[in-house]
Amino acid sequence: MLPQEIIRRKRNHKCLTDEEIKFFINGVTNETISEGQIAALTMAIFLNGFNNRETTTLTRAMRDSGDVLNWAELEGPVVDKHSTGGVGDKVSLMLAPLLACCGAYVPMISGRGLGHTGGTLDKFDSIQGYNTSPSNEVFKKTVREVGCAIIGQTGNLAPADKKIYAIRDVCGTVESIPLITASILSKKLAAGLDCLVMDLKCGNGAFMDNRKDAVALAELIVKVADAAGTQTTAVLTDMNQVLGYNVGNALEVKEAVDYLKGKHIDPRLHEITFALCAELLVNAKLAATLNEAQKKLTQVLKSGQALEKFQQMVSALGGPHDFCEKADSYLPQSKIIRPVFATQEGYVSAQQTRNIGLALIGLKGGRTLPTQKLDFATGFSEFCHIGDYLSEAKPIAYIHAQTEEDFARAATELKAAIKITDNQPNNAGKTIIKKISR
Repeated sequence: MLPQEIIRRKRNHKCLTDEEIKFFINGVTNETISEGQIAALTMAIFLNGFNNRETTTLTRAMRDSGDVLNWAELEGPVVDKHSTGGVGDKVSLMLAPLLACCGAYVPMISGRGLGHTGGTLDKFDSIQGYNTSPSNEVFKKTVREVGCAIIGQTGNLAPADKKIYAIRDVCGTVESIPLITASILSKKLAAGLDCLVMDLKCGNGAFMDNRKDAVALAELIVKVADAAGTQTTAVLTDMNQVLGYNVGNALEVKEAVDYLKGKHIDPRLHEITFALCAELLVNAKLAATLNEAQKKLTQVLKSGQALEKFQQMVSALGGPHDFCEKADSYLPQSKIIRPVFATQEGYVSAQQTRNIGLALIGLKGGRTLPTQKLDFATGFSEFCHIGDYLSEAKPIAYIHAQTEEDFARAATELKAAIKITDNQPNNAGKTIIKKISR
């Protein structure tokens, strides 16, 4: 087979055979297929689509491009969560220790930022010493002894996806339902899960900015994952505004630590975190009902157990042993931290959330090239919410920047991303939109 012929067939709206898909993914893994050819095929898939069979074959081929973990020695269920990406989405940082405290094991293999959305892995890279690329042995030991570990793809876990993922990020092929499905599930299925919950973001800050596309992605993910033996539920959640108070890698870590301490908890962030955790606890048979699951989660959060579990994970993966106690002293700080105010007083009626994510990229908190090094300190804190009244006393947010030029550009972008009205909006819409399961 020739890779250019496979690309040509998909370019011409043909369905690829299982053999062609497997051949191409094998070539990605052993580097006989170039980055240019990967970019060309992913663009052809983006434009012309994949059917369910092609998507399932692609997912399995990417999963089987490396190791598939086995957790038979564990005495509890193995679960995980994945988000399709949002602005200010730091749910994973709280979810993993909460679930581990409730008897689940959480081997979370996360990704870096994609497009305008932040990546869980980039957040953990902002913690001094934390190893996001441990060996499989260290990864498994941490999961076994702590109950959770959040890492990136090692060289042996879905390596084909790791290469394709980086190219999609900078070649304009992120928003493809088949490619998103295969990317997500190849990593998750390689992790050897019993149960998975998908957080499908929907809104102007999500890759799926309309409900129809979000539902289509959710249904395909549930179908492919269940066919592969992993019980999966998808939850559609709102991304028409920043999630939580902070946007930016180190800033979001700090917000997650504060959340686990019971300090300054954003209601929308809390609702989504608990909803996803509860789904997994019920599906994994660690709670009989969603109500019982919520009570368990409340107990481990209020008791400080989840905070302690987070610290144990950070320590086990090379981070400071007193990180949660002294997070501010370990996380990087920007040179400039100042508020940006709206051009007029009034109520926040809408946010152009995607543009807020792009403003973070302008501060070098996100990537324009796969190999780009991030500035983990930059971002926005105390971000306003829909319904807030902005005035001389209440800013849009505090900008964390390294130069005056960066600050000025980000200030202009944030002002343009916020819509102000005289009347307070009736509501900001539902935080939890819909649940999809088999």
